[in-house]
Amino acid sequence: MLTTLNTAYSDTRATDLAWALGREPLPALAALDLELGGKKVQLRLLGASHQVLLEEERGLCSETVACIPGSSTPLPLGVAKRVDDWEYEFAARVEVLSPGSFAGRAQELLALVSDHPQGLAGVFPGSPHAFTAMLAQCHEGQVHWRTWHAYPQDGQLVATRTRVGVRVRAAV
Repeated sequence: MLTTLNTAYSDTRATDLAWALGREPLPALAALDLELGGKKVQLRLLGASHQVLLEEERGLCSETVACIPGSSTPLPLGVAKRVDDWEYEFAARVEVLSPGSFAGRAQELLALVSDHPQGLAGVFPGSPHAFTAMLAQCHEGQVHWRTWHAYPQDGQLVATRTRVGVRVRAAV
């Protein structure tokens, strides 16, 4: 699903992104509700990037990657954590592209995500290459999602990858 976000694009930078686990739902400009492998997943586009809510009988897992005023947790390159009964893994990278390469990559990603039934992309008014895109799937009982945050003024594309699964307890 592709949508135009009803908010002005501000000059945020990739370095302004922060990561948080366990935040309450923030106001969303667009959302996509999915059922993946018996789990409820909500992909949420925020005015300042994304939030994913994953819910099943064991509880809720919430990931936020956004420009959060006052946040002290910058975007990490990688995280592996146990959260209650969840195993959570997160990775992020920043690509720096030339203007021509950036435009081509932006078009490719928007086409991939907007045509996918488990994808959500939002384009900010004023720049066709300023966007946030998300894609989710379930594989072998684990929920995976990827996100892309585009900063055309700097030629930067932030890509994240997350995997969440139920922790397997050893038999006694």
